[in-house]
Amino acid sequence: MSNYHIKHLEEYYQVYRKSVRNPEVFWEEIAEEHFMWRKKWDNVLSWDFTKPEVKWFEGAQLNITENCIDRHLHIRGDKTAIIFEPNNPEEEAQHISYRDLHDKVCRFANVLKEQGIQKGDRVCIYLPMIPELAISVLACARIGAIHSVVFAGFSSSALATRINDATCKMVITSDGSYRGAKTIDLKGIVDEALKECACVETVLVAKRINTEIHMEAGRDHWLQPLLDEAYHDCVPEVMEAEDPLFILYTSGSTGKPKGMVHSTAGYMVYSAYTFKNVFQYREEDVYWCTADIGWITGHSYIVYGPLCNGATTVMFEGVPSYPDFGRFWEIVEKHKVNQFYTAPTAIRALAKEGVEHLEKHDLSSLKVLGTVGEPINEEAWHWYDDNVGKRKAPIVDTWWQTETGGIMITPIPFATPTKPTYATLPFIGIQPALMDENGNEIKGNQVDGRLCIKFPWPSMARTIWGNHQRYKDTYFSAYENKYFTGDGALRDEVGYYRITGRVDDVIIVSGHNLGTAPIEDAINEHPAVAESAIVGFPHDIKGNALYGYVTLKETGESRNQNNLRKEINQIITEQIGPIAKLDKIQFTNGLPKTRSGKIMRRILRKIAGKDTSNLGDTSTLLNPEVVQDIMDNAL
Repeated sequence: MSNYHIKHLEEYYQVYRKSVRNPEVFWEEIAEEHFMWRKKWDNVLSWDFTKPEVKWFEGAQLNITENCIDRHLHIRGDKTAIIFEPNNPEEEAQHISYRDLHDKVCRFANVLKEQGIQKGDRVCIYLPMIPELAISVLACARIGAIHSVVFAGFSSSALATRINDATCKMVITSDGSYRGAKTIDLKGIVDEALKECACVETVLVAKRINTEIHMEAGRDHWLQPLLDEAYHDCVPEVMEAEDPLFILYTSGSTGKPKGMVHSTAGYMVYSAYTFKNVFQYREEDVYWCTADIGWITGHSYIVYGPLCNGATTVMFEGVPSYPDFGRFWEIVEKHKVNQFYTAPTAIRALAKEGVEHLEKHDLSSLKVLGTVGEPINEEAWHWYDDNVGKRKAPIVDTWWQTETGGIMITPIPFATPTKPTYATLPFIGIQPALMDENGNEIKGNQVDGRLCIKFPWPSMARTIWGNHQRYKDTYFSAYENKYFTGDGALRDEVGYYRITGRVDDVIIVSGHNLGTAPIEDAINEHPAVAESAIVGFPHDIKGNALYGYVTLKETGESRNQNNLRKEINQIITEQIGPIAKLDKIQFTNGLPKTRSGKIMRRILRKIAGKDTSNLGDTSTLLNPEVVQDIMDNAL
């Protein structure tokens, strides 16, 4: 196999050099040897970051589900494709073979067609982590419909925004979901959202929690009876390489969420190639990523990457703490998991509970550990290495984004020596650059700057749905001819990268990217609030938590402040979702502002993080006196 499976550091460097010296030849070899194409490409790559326009494998035709399912049928038909592990450990796990998956995806695809869904139509999927979620994603891809999965923890108004932005014709949901000891009324949330969505014609409803729900005549249909009647085979739609495969929304630092559009061929090639190498997947392995398919991690490394490689991938419906904090380790032991990919937040939460839950379970099957979502702190890294991997399973600390489609900077297990808190080296084909404030590239090592990428890679997002100008402004305008990631990074003496966090107003809380502007907008709708500013502060479990500074319209507001805090968090929950609730809310007489009226968040961040030794020069502020007042009353 050509450069498909990298096993040693020297081999990594050889392949990396080849991939950056002649990217077209490199990616052409990978694409040609490891995937099924209906028609070969006319041109491997054309690109222009000034427009920005990127096209990979132009002129090629394919269907990604043939690569994920059909081509495995004759050699791996009976192999388990998906292990579904339910929320409740007493409920039996489901093993779905590649043959079963083919049958289920084809039936679902035929249901979509019978309901009027055609190539290019957008379908919103708002489902818990049940098999129907993975199957519906693949069914859309089978017929060339563009899927837009919305994480089933978002509120009805956040769901409505995403449905309307992509003008989805259909929503796929369930009667409800289990989350630990709770049940959530997903169908009720969808009904609420659809009051605002004229574009939706049909709602398909999977049964999960078996509760009584409202079914709108003519619009809502139970899914299972339709699947039972559907034909078990569906000819895959032939797609062009650059046809959109899916839209996935990511929080912007300003305004509404951005619908990142991913293409078919480039995304397939890169997600499959990264999966194979970053997790060193072998034929008999069982791989488990604990993310939700509602995020890019789930798209690339629960569904598409693993299935393209004929892997066995675990889908877990529940949470790490239910019925107790040993749940992850029980699943690892039960399914003999070999690769385990989770978020630093989960690791910190589990570490806090001590090692007794771990010690009850046999984790000897683990070969590779991974982290994703945010940089991992040193303490959590060592706990993970010592107690979960027993210092035998290397940790791949992966850095990437919704926009990148696949892992960008990462160790390769057993090849790259790891270093706590460092994502280490760029993946094959990725050309990072650190930039200074003046737009110049910073060469050499032991430097830090803004992280950019200077050459296209196959799985990069092609645009923002319906707003190419915003795509250009957000990612390609800060630095000429480079993709700007929005993150800061430093490069150490050997060239390893460490991500230092967002340089814009996006805060990563428990691995979720939360833009501060939408949260502030929600708070400012409260009738008692004049203005607000949100910053992040360090949190033992979440990595960062949210601290809100809120100025009320009437100083000395007579209302009970605790009630106000509850009301503010209630508004945030309704408009964005519970993931965006504030841990601390401080009522202030004013916010520190520059003379042009810009809120000085740098100062607020320092106060929230209890780091007030050096606030810098505050005398130039419009209202320097509020800083002392905020410090005196900090929570």
